Amino acid sequence: MAMYLTRFSYTPETWARMIENPEDRRGAARTYIESVGGKIHGFWYAFGEHDGWNLWEAPDNVSMAAVALAIGAGGALSSIETTVLLSVEDTIEALGKAKSIRYRPPAA
Repeated sequence: MAMYLTRFSYTPETWARMIENPEDRRGAARTYIESVGGKIHGFWYAFGEHDGWNLWEAPDNVSMAAVALAIGAGGALSSIETTVLLSVEDTIEALGKAKSIRYRPPAA
């Protein structure tokens, strides 16, 4: 299965609701990813550009996209970004394949 890193930010309205009624959202996140056959490996809140980070495992890009779309459509987030993570082994394989690609820079 592939690994994914999601960065998200809540809307001000969501933070206001969470202040009034604090809730541990890890269980909800676990339910979403498990519904497509995946697993959550971590859920953190943070200071800075993003309010939180999730580390997920999903069977494929379509499954992870479905989870991200469903969460984003819920209206609680002001932003959501998901990055596909490559293992070291996949990166080494990609480096090997890159040797055979004859790239030409623009206007070169």
